[in-house]
Amino acid sequence: FSVPDGSLGFWRARLTQHGIAIEDESPTFGEEAIQVGDPSGLVLRLVAGTRDARPPWLRPGIEDTEAIRGIHSVRLTVREPAETIAFMADLMASTVVGEEAGIARVAVNGDAPGHLVEIAPAGDAPSAINGLGTVHHVAFAVDSAERQRDVRNALIERGVPVTEVMDRQYFTSIYFREPNGVLFEVATIPPGFTTDEPLGELGTALKLPPWEEPHRAAIEAGLPRVTHG
Repeated sequence: FSVPDGSLGFWRARLTQHGIAIEDESPTFGEEAIQVGDPSGLVLRLVAGTRDARPPWLRPGIEDTEAIRGIHSVRLTVREPAETIAFMADLMASTVVGEEAGIARVAVNGDAPGHLVEIAPAGDAPSAINGLGTVHHVAFAVDSAERQRDVRNALIERGVPVTEVMDRQYFTSIYFREPNGVLFEVATIPPGFTTDEPLGELGTALKLPPWEEPHRAAIEAGLPRVTHG
């Protein structure tokens, strides 16, 4: 996640207060970062920088100078980094904007936070298995259904298996795997998450697509209770 430069001290104190172990990282690509593990075993990083102009996610006790701006980057750990880099350059017109400690930083449609994919060599690590503590896929946004169809057609032309366009209520999606097997999604920004609730109420209620409404009671019964700390 992307946070403002100078805010990591705040986050160290806040996370420690909540009993969360913190691991300091050596600066890479000129940015300081800390690392934490979430309850499911995911590795999360807070990366501090000065180039994120997105609105902050403000909450009580978290000020503008500290608040998360959004996703900073994602890191793919793959067997053959060069193949992933070449695939993204061909399909997404991405560019390598840095390489450090064996990790390549790739930019998609600009190199600001939120546009970055880091590609790391897997070495002799065992192959991953989907399950608790793993990330299922990486999603990339496009601004229209037409652009999504262009991407899908480009994949078909290259012989890359790709799903049909899937209706996700708030957007449509296609899915495919890059050469090392990481699952990519290309999703439209419209119609957006404010189609059935105001922006200020996002995340405060369980919203379901019409075809799942008959199963609401069963779905709610299987979900953990979420409270605001």
